[in-house]
Amino acid sequence: MFPGVPSFHAIAAMVVTIAMFVAFARGRMSTEIVSLLTIAVIAVGLYFFPLEGTGPTDGIQLAFSGFGHYALITICALMIMGRGLVTTGALEPAARFLERVFKLNVQLGLLVSLIIAFGLSMGVNDTPVVVLLLPIFVSLAARGVIPASKTLIPINAAVLIGGMATTIGTSTNILVVSIAGDLGMPPMGVFHYTPIVLTASLFALPYLWLIAPRLLRDNTVAETHAARRFRTRLRVGEESALSGQVLATILPRLPADLEFHEPPQGPIQPQQQLTISGTHEALEEAMRTLKGEVAPAWVLDRIKRSSNASGEDIAVVEMTVTADSRLINRTLSTSGIADLYGVAVLGVHRPERLIGERHRDGEGADLRIAEGDVLLVMGISADLADFARADSLLILEGVRELPRRSKAVLSAGIMVGSVGLASIGLLPIAISALAGAILMFVTGCVKFDRVGRALSAQVIVLVAASIAIGRIILESGAAAWLGEVLASGLQFLPPAGVLAAIMLFVTLLTNFASNATAATVGTPIAFAVAQQLGMPPEPLILAVLFGCNLCYATPIAYQTNMLIMSEGGYEFRDYIRTGLPLVLLMVTTLSILLVTTYM
Repeated sequence: MFPGVPSFHAIAAMVVTIAMFVAFARGRMSTEIVSLLTIAVIAVGLYFFPLEGTGPTDGIQLAFSGFGHYALITICALMIMGRGLVTTGALEPAARFLERVFKLNVQLGLLVSLIIAFGLSMGVNDTPVVVLLLPIFVSLAARGVIPASKTLIPINAAVLIGGMATTIGTSTNILVVSIAGDLGMPPMGVFHYTPIVLTASLFALPYLWLIAPRLLRDNTVAETHAARRFRTRLRVGEESALSGQVLATILPRLPADLEFHEPPQGPIQPQQQLTISGTHEALEEAMRTLKGEVAPAWVLDRIKRSSNASGEDIAVVEMTVTADSRLINRTLSTSGIADLYGVAVLGVHRPERLIGERHRDGEGADLRIAEGDVLLVMGISADLADFARADSLLILEGVRELPRRSKAVLSAGIMVGSVGLASIGLLPIAISALAGAILMFVTGCVKFDRVGRALSAQVIVLVAASIAIGRIILESGAAAWLGEVLASGLQFLPPAGVLAAIMLFVTLLTNFASNATAATVGTPIAFAVAQQLGMPPEPLILAVLFGCNLCYATPIAYQTNMLIMSEGGYEFRDYIRTGLPLVLLMVTTLSILLVTTYM
């Protein structure tokens, strides 16, 4: 029997949901505006037309409940912990390992990353896995290895598929299994259906590896000008990789844009100084790889002591020499900059002159500083400001704070502890994430005045809007009505069609409401359909479980989708473009596998 006409509120909830989806997909308005308009429409609508048994103010509370929801607080806490890993450089070893793999072959690097993400999420909750991997791929993008927009959606999808493979992979899996147990189903073990998901992954991972990155744009912000190249002298230390080596044997390990001027002949000796040039990033990589310095050790030690004493981060800035500067016609060694201000000049960039000539004050000697030169200077903010003011220098944009590597182990320990407590079920992910964020603040891994850099306003309002949509879909009766429509038409379909229809229905709820809503509504419906059609209930329950995890097509479907949104520079359409084919692939594959396994 076909269900009756849905209630006014159910119709309105579906209309608002579809309108929000269309607005996101068209992309003419920003994500923040669409999200805020959605919340406003729900609040105003429920004020004048409240749900049955509620008052006008109850509707306002429902519309704005997302801003205080535990899911939003959890996402913000996870962003803060991820920021802590970045600012302390805790993930640099992992990033360098993957960088080496990507440099061998980009396709090989992406495949290895997908397999790691898939394997980790089988035993660890999806969200902590994404939180651990996200800064690594952001770091790889910053190094110019591969754009974050090409990797984050495929990696996130691999995590979600891996989380689907075990009953403990996600909290939604546990919820579905628990509801099924309450309905009389026998309990499922951790790896009860793992072979089905592993087989499906043989089709999904190649798509994520070879096709999905091609569907995604390179969202890297283009540089408005060529990166500045700074000339400096690299001091070879006793422990340097250059010590006793011939330069040619070391070059393959160095950045491609690093240039050696007047390269030495024969083995390089400790304390030898080599004239090099390259971008700021290339110089940093060279110093890290070769264990050398581009400024006197005593100056660097002095800066570190000042940083520790003041509690300020060490920053690197670019300063332009103006016509009034006393530094003009001086060399770095005769300028007295380090003695006077306690800052270190890491290199000098000499721009092309208007007449088209480049000054060359001797390739082997110190450059004499000229008007218009750009100095790369390191120090704490107060000393940098004193230097710029006293010597008539203009500070350019792009201040970069150096990682607080002394706290790298501490921040990694906080993250591992938070992830571990959530993974083994000792604490909910919301509590462990909040505890981790607090520890990041207390220990100084993340500073309070840097929180704004960790959080994304786009993600915050999107999460709040998605929570409001999920609640109105459920409380208006729209979800229940859609379930009745589904059940009324399944009797005419073959078993594979029944499974696919249930999976698609739950997937629809997951991508526009929430995993919990999809599990709560879908599991009893699937159990009832199995009884009505005389089918074994287990494959239908698993169809619900799998559908709850097929949350690839919208950023509001799962919190990890929102975590990667700002870092990848994604738009709503990026999720649709890559997610819909993956959903159809997984629904087809899993439906066939369920039929062949159980029927």
